[in-house]
Amino acid sequence: MGARPVLRLMGACLLTLFFAVAPQAHSTDRPAGGLAEVDLQLILAVDVSPSMSSSEQRVQRDGYVEAFRHADIARAIKSGERGRIAVLYLEWAGPRQQTVVMPWTIVESLDDALMLADRLAALPLTEGRGTSISGALSAANALFAKSGLGSPRRVIDLSGDGPNNAGLPLQLVHDALITDGVTVNGLAISLRAADTLDSFGPHFIELYYESCVIGGSGAFSITVENTAGFASAIRKKLVNEIAGLPTIVQPATYRSRSRPIVDCDTIGERPGR
Repeated sequence: MGARPVLRLMGACLLTLFFAVAPQAHSTDRPAGGLAEVDLQLILAVDVSPSMSSSEQRVQRDGYVEAFRHADIARAIKSGERGRIAVLYLEWAGPRQQTVVMPWTIVESLDDALMLADRLAALPLTEGRGTSISGALSAANALFAKSGLGSPRRVIDLSGDGPNNAGLPLQLVHDALITDGVTVNGLAISLRAADTLDSFGPHFIELYYESCVIGGSGAFSITVENTAGFASAIRKKLVNEIAGLPTIVQPATYRSRSRPIVDCDTIGERPGR
């Protein structure tokens, strides 16, 4: 047996153990077992690996802060059946480096959104080593399970500027979450000229997120190529996610035949980045 099948078998065993010890809190449309009901459980999973400079991390955090201060977010929330959502802000890096910066917070008005933004703006940035998207998704799965919330939709809004390079194979965790009804949307950060990070080639991060990261019902990814566009991109993305609107950005089911498909199993960022 070659090295890759052995690694995949080991990863599958670890993933099975993970889901066995983390009971699933499946979302429902009706109250069950005392769950608090919301229209959406949204985890903002934000990359703070070393490849993100301190200035980039600050622009990223400020983008989320400014988004929740915008009236469009409050209007999107009120468009739902219940008119309220639950938001959790998670910063991640390596396999064991996931920090809940802001725990589950119910938002059902502009005042709630402004309070959330103010709290987030006042919190210090975190940092770590490595880029484990699989670790971030695994952490998000456990946070959904322990949320004490019920909702028809569970969404992970994952931002990052590099591919998975540590922890479990990404596709094992990714596919298990999608099967369980979770949607993963992507914010691919490509602030370097021509997106040639680690010589992966032009538009690699965009293609990687489209091919390997996003998935589930209505999933999509957008790419941010300059700091000036961060806040606007995040706001539009959040409005689409919260309101469940159709999106004109790259959907998970679309693959242009003229664009190469990224190998999700064999390509990774340099360890430690």
